[in-house]
Amino acid sequence: FSFRLFPLREQGMNWRARPLTCQEIQAFKKSKEVMQRFIRAYQLMLRFYGIILINEETGELKRAENWAERFQNLNRFSHNNLRITRILKCLGEMGYEHYQVHLVKFFLTETLVKETLPNVKRSALDYFLFTIRSKQKRRELVHYAWQHFRPRGSFVWGPHDKLLKYR
Repeated sequence: FSFRLFPLREQGMNWRARPLTCQEIQAFKKSKEVMQRFIRAYQLMLRFYGIILINEETGELKRAENWAERFQNLNRFSHNNLRITRILKCLGEMGYEHYQVHLVKFFLTETLVKETLPNVKRSALDYFLFTIRSKQKRRELVHYAWQHFRPRGSFVWGPHDKLLKYR
């Protein structure tokens, strides 16, 4: 389902799905209709996960009204984490890096600050964070994760000396 909605330039779990070419990505980006469909598909998956895109321009997100029920699903079924990683990578491919940042920060907040998604925490730190294309934005998110990670001494996603001096 999400494999067809969120194509990548790499082979996924579905061996029948052909990886995208750079030319196909450029053609997608030039088509207003394709990009609108892509955003609709993104919104559909977000709603499935209990999240709402509140600003299409910025990519800002918030919990949906049914978030508690949907988060139970996210906590119970780890295959969702693979789909989320795929969605994040595809957002980067399609030129929606700013959407990536909001989605990763959303998951970091829910896992580390609000502690509502304990079973998503490892994926958020090990995979979601590192889909961010912008080195600067990735550093900001690693720092954000470090600030909220407990125990801080067990944080392995960045050098503590640099994190202490960040900004």
